[in-house]
Amino acid sequence: MPISLRLTATRGVFSILRLPADAVPPEWLTGEGFSSVTRTATELSIVCPTSAVPAENAHPHQPGWRMLRFEGPFEFSQTGILAAVAGPLAVAGIGIFVISTFDTDYLLVQAADFEAASAVVVEAGHELEAEGSTTKDDRAG
Repeated sequence: MPISLRLTATRGVFSILRLPADAVPPEWLTGEGFSSVTRTATELSIVCPTSAVPAENAHPHQPGWRMLRFEGPFEFSQTGILAAVAGPLAVAGIGIFVISTFDTDYLLVQAADFEAASAVVVEAGHELEAEGSTTKDDRAG
């Protein structure tokens, strides 16, 4: 049985940055709204609003990402949640960047692919609303 999910297209445009593994998260990251900092043995990866990234930033980065928030929370035992959205996007040739938290998942697509990604998500049987919308008929955009 296919999974039908509810997603929200968040406001704003995001950037993905890569800093050295031993870097301290930058002071400018302390703004409001969504941000994610992930440290691995090889990098410090940051996702934050593009508006927060200083113009003089010298670290490798990719601006211009839009975000879809999966409306959780989801139990850790639930399976197929991400695949239900990522699979159709892969078939459509749309690249993604994913962040998971304790309660839910966040899927980012390049802003240039956002309208196509939104259509794929809805066509796959999921509900997609714009952040702050008040009716089910408000489509993200």
